[in-house]
Amino acid sequence: MEYTDEDVKPTLPFNNLYLLSGLSNGFNKGWMYSITLLLIIIGYVGYQAIIALPLVQLAINNGITTQQILQNNNLIFDSDALHIDRNIILLLLFGMFVFAFLGFLIGLKKIHKKTLTSVLTGYQTFRFKRFWFAFAIWASMLIFTVLLAFIFEPNSLSINFNTGGFTVSLVLMLVFMPIQTGVEEVIFRGYLLQGLSQVFKNGIIPLLITSSLFGLAHMGNPEVQAYGVGLMLPYYVGFALFLGTLTLLDEGLELAFGIHFANNIISSILVTQPNSVIKTYAIFEAKPGNPATEIIMWFCMATITFVIFKTKYRFKNFNLVIK
Repeated sequence: MEYTDEDVKPTLPFNNLYLLSGLSNGFNKGWMYSITLLLIIIGYVGYQAIIALPLVQLAINNGITTQQILQNNNLIFDSDALHIDRNIILLLLFGMFVFAFLGFLIGLKKIHKKTLTSVLTGYQTFRFKRFWFAFAIWASMLIFTVLLAFIFEPNSLSINFNTGGFTVSLVLMLVFMPIQTGVEEVIFRGYLLQGLSQVFKNGIIPLLITSSLFGLAHMGNPEVQAYGVGLMLPYYVGFALFLGTLTLLDEGLELAFGIHFANNIISSILVTQPNSVIKTYAIFEAKPGNPATEIIMWFCMATITFVIFKTKYRFKNFNLVIK
């Protein structure tokens, strides 16, 4: 930006390149955020409304009552309850995120006049090396924990490999899971985090708000009904705080996106269980476990990952999380 003699160069409210990227790129009127969020909701909910009717009818044909569906909406996405192939439901679930992403792109490009890169990173280009490094670290630890469980608790996992089903699941995940994961990252830890930072003039309050919203957005998942809000809400909020902190410290979504993508795709490839929100033809079928133990394991993984990142990328300026 160039300034004339009459102009006074404004004082930048942030020392964080990622937050500055949201401020300096495109337009940031409040009504623009409202319309873009509405477009996201229309894409996400509108798609569900379209596919809900045939799924409800299929559920009723399989002996599920309307009352049961009203009490548990996840039943219409339960392939076992509907007696249809898991991959059909998997494809339908991914469709929600595709349409949500389309709504987001329309708002971002046509209304805000922003580039997608500006909500992905504070740098000129997306740092793929960071993304894949984060993916490798988190994926390695997930694989290690599953192998440990298979060795020391063999009764908790059973091999349930279906070559054809697994191949289709893998293709669907490789194509659509980057969109599913990316939508959550770019909206909660990108678009909303940057937008709210312009209201509060800092990073910490938007981080707390977006992490809470991320947790609330997952309260309809089957595992929440199985294990309770009191346990699962802190887990989701904690995961979001972890990813959001990395985003602000590293001034971009690359590390958070890599972890989130690894978490979803590796977990879905390796293990599926009755309470999974995404049921695939995974290698292992797991019995319902102790969620508290799994959360403790996640905390250990997050701690190790943070130490690795702090050492490799030399995180020192922790004010980046605040301002």
